[in-house]
Amino acid sequence: MPSPTQRALALVPARLRPFLVQHRKLVKFLLVGGTCFVLTMAVNFGLKLTVLHAKPVASLTVATVVATLVSYVLNRQWSFRTNGTHREAVLFFVVSGLAILVNDAPLAVSRYLLDLREPDVSAFTQEVADFLSGMIVGTLLAMVFRYWAMKRWVFLSERPPAAGGRPEPRPERV
Repeated sequence: MPSPTQRALALVPARLRPFLVQHRKLVKFLLVGGTCFVLTMAVNFGLKLTVLHAKPVASLTVATVVATLVSYVLNRQWSFRTNGTHREAVLFFVVSGLAILVNDAPLAVSRYLLDLREPDVSAFTQEVADFLSGMIVGTLLAMVFRYWAMKRWVFLSERPPAAGGRPEPRPERV
């Protein structure tokens, strides 16, 4: 029985398959990211419409933290397929903490430096500015940062065991 990845590849035009196979880590990372993006949007808007209505940056931060936890499990188990170490988990959450700051920065600039908030603008304009700055620009910047940092420091490929029986990290091209 074919794997889910093989079934998905069968749905892709034949000329794109070699590219997707060659860049499979990136494709998996983007699929995990897309799933976590939807989760972030749902939690963010849920919080903004209820308990954190007046605190959009806090809503986005909480939503991003929830999605980060899900992202860790999915990336470790599927995108980068590692067994998970204490070092890896610590680095993942350090990188993710920095990425949350990167993600929040455009929303904070939009709201507090550009004053794209009520009463200076309409409620509709405020929500559009929040969505574009926080969910689109912030997420794109954080995604690029996370992918680079995860490949560079967190999910390192491993060589076969050396004479001592422990796998040695193998640097990957970034």
